[in-house]
Amino acid sequence: MIRARGLASWEDVAAIEAQDLRAHLASRRAEGLANASAARELSALKALIAFARAESGDPDPAAPRLRGPRLKKGLPRPVTPDDAVNIADLIDGTAAEDWIGARDRAVLLLMYGSGLRIAEALSLQGRDVPMGETLMVTGKGGKQRVVPILPITAEAVAEYAGQCPYPMGADEALFKGAKGGPLSPGIVQKAMAKARRALGLPDTATPHALRHSFATHLLSAGADLRSLQELLGHASLGSTQIYTKVDAASLLETYRGAHPRARKG
Repeated sequence: MIRARGLASWEDVAAIEAQDLRAHLASRRAEGLANASAARELSALKALIAFARAESGDPDPAAPRLRGPRLKKGLPRPVTPDDAVNIADLIDGTAAEDWIGARDRAVLLLMYGSGLRIAEALSLQGRDVPMGETLMVTGKGGKQRVVPILPITAEAVAEYAGQCPYPMGADEALFKGAKGGPLSPGIVQKAMAKARRALGLPDTATPHALRHSFATHLLSAGADLRSLQELLGHASLGSTQIYTKVDAASLLETYRGAHPRARKG
């Protein structure tokens, strides 16, 4: 864009307005530029314009306000049931202290076994233990729902609670940080990143991927969408329907690997 317009100075670049960017993007889209590439190009141009305006002494050096193209959301990337358990077990066995390993394992099993968001798992309180077969959690927008608790999850939470060196009041955070305060999501994410590298798993194997796995595996086992919507706490059925695409993609991958007509050679 800079070369095409013959812009030779910072002042020229600083003078670019939203309508100029809009026209440039329209031209690039006509050339076949994909939305993701257009979004990156727009971001780079806006950063350059903001820099040029600052260099030119503009009292308001902000870039022109222009929303980029809407990007299509990719499908969630679940992990396999074996990988989910392997991650939790590896984290448990390699933590600096036994109680920290037990804590992280319990959090991850809650996400995989009950479909909790990480914020939901970390919002649990001392009154939530010992756990039974179900648990009431508060999700987005303060919406409450009942989720199932697997025996392995209840046992993991009980083991952590028994090892935790800090007092656990009924109204206090169940999961404690190293110094006794509420556990930060970043600590769980860091532990999972270390585990996935050790297991050779892709970067998509995040804590939230365990929630995706919960949904995908239940759907594969025959769960209906309405029930899955309730378990996940989705306000819209449309948010839940994306897992039908994940399941279909998984089936297609299996078909391509197993069907003799799908193999090359």
